[in-house]
Amino acid sequence: MLQIPKSIQVGNKVLILRPAYVAGKVGVVCSRESLLEGKASNRWLIQVDSDNMLVSLTPQEFQVISP
Repeated sequence: MLQIPKSIQVGNKVLILRPAYVAGKVGVVCSRESLLEGKASNRWLIQVDSDNMLVSLTPQEFQVISP
């Protein structure tokens, strides 16, 4: 079972590093993505502030900038 990284919490503001179409934008962590059978994945759902868009990113694709 994957562990939730301590530095990532729902509600954190994040700077999106990639993919290119959203890189440099700020978003908010909405939740951990879950797989079938309720298993947690290594991806997080991020609401992009400047767009009406929800993206699924790995922890390597964004950086927490504030709690």
